[in-house]
Amino acid sequence: MTLKKYLNSMIILTLIAWLIWLGILFFINPDHNGVLGLSLFYFSLFLAILGTASLLIFFIRARLGKKPVFKQVSIAFRQALLFSVFVVAVLVLKSLGLLYWWNTLFLVVFIVFVEYFFLTSDKVYKE
Repeated sequence: MTLKKYLNSMIILTLIAWLIWLGILFFINPDHNGVLGLSLFYFSLFLAILGTASLLIFFIRARLGKKPVFKQVSIAFRQALLFSVFVVAVLVLKSLGLLYWWNTLFLVVFIVFVEYFFLTSDKVYKE
């Protein structure tokens, strides 16, 4: 897949994810649909944030980065995935009444650790 096809696909799918999230936000009542409604809400929000963050991080990394552009795609997607997991996890914890500063700190440390693992393992296996 070429970079142009990837970016066009990602833009279209991200817009669709945002439209689905808005539809769920306005037309699904979590009181009547329960767990299914909340799951759809969080999953569509996760996909929308993932696409948006992936595109934004890619454009920033492509403009400022020194690596070839095609390598920036996977790095941007990984970082967007971690960011999306963080945002949705914080929202789920907040909705359950379990969001405290130590939970947020644990999530940040966990995500930084995972990103550090990928950054260091990328350098080790290159050679």
